Order: sequence, then C-alpha cells, then structure tokens
Amino acid sequence: MKNLPLLKVYQFLEPGPVVLLTTARKGRANVMAMSWHMMIEFEPPQVACVVSNANYSFNALRATGECVIAIPARKLAAKVVKIGESSGRDIDKFAAFGLTATPAARIAPPLVADCFANLECKVTDTRFVNKYNLFILQVLKAWVHPAQRLPQTIHHRGYGTFVVDGATIKLKSRIH
Repeated sequence: MKNLPLLKVYQFLEPGPVVLLTTARKGRANVMAMSWHMMIEFEPPQVACVVSNANYSFNALRATGECVIAIPARKLAAKVVKIGESSGRDIDKFAAFGLTATPAARIAPPLVADCFANLECKVTDTRFVNKYNLFILQVLKAWVHPAQRLPQTIHHRGYGTFVVDGATIKLKSRIH
C-alpha cells in the first residue's frame, strides 16, 4: 500500500452521478453542478446533499426550501463541467449553456428538459446546514425522459477526471 494524501479521499467515495441542481429565487432560475449527494430513505424518497455556502445556489435553496435534482446523461458532460465552473451570480446559466428549462409541477425551480430524469424536491431538514452545508430533501415528484433510454451517467473522480457508467451486471439478491 502507498500513502494517499487525505485531500484525495473523496475521489474514491463519490456516491453517485454528477447531477444538476436547479433553484429559483425572486423570479430568477439558476443551475449548478453537484456530485455530493446520496439517498437516505426510500419511502418517501429522501436525498442528502451538500451545497457549499460559497455557491450562488446555497442562499436560494436555504431561502425557498425548493430545488430540482436533474440527472444528465453522458452527452451533456461538457456542459455540466462548464456549469460547474461558472457562477449564477455572473450569468444566466440556462441561456449561456443552452439548457431547456421546463416548469415543475409542485415547486418553483424548473426541470431541465435535456436531462433524462428530474426530481422535484423540498428541504425537510436543515439541522446540518450551518455545520456541514448538508440539506435533507424529500422528493415530491419524479420525471423521466421517455426518449432517453439506458442513459450513461457521469461520475466525478476529481481534477477534471470523470468515469462514465459501464456495463450492467445482475447478481442474485434477496433485496429488491
């Protein structure tokens, strides 16, 4: 075994695909890239996510308690990186990156029609926001894009490196 700098630990523990998080505040929608999230409950579905208080989206999420988690496929990877490298303080990211905002059914932030799945969420627990920037979200409504079948997701490995979903395997399991 070889020593690994602690700063690089996250490269091995990223829990899921890079997603886009949309917020809306005072009539202005924004979108950011996010990879620090995880499922924490199934019925009803709940997600924990970290949104840095340095991000423009942080204050909108905290103030409104609403967001959309949009899951992009591999074909959007280059746009996702550019979204992550820019701030909604400076530009309208939907316009700048050619994303299609679509009204959500139950919340103000828009869906991203270009993504293969969209989850309308509300914040249900803020106890860890001040200390860890961790929001607990409940999924209120979920959408899938019927034309995007078997999409490959992208996973951040740090320093501009991403992994794309690979082969699917099925193993015997009693857990459904």
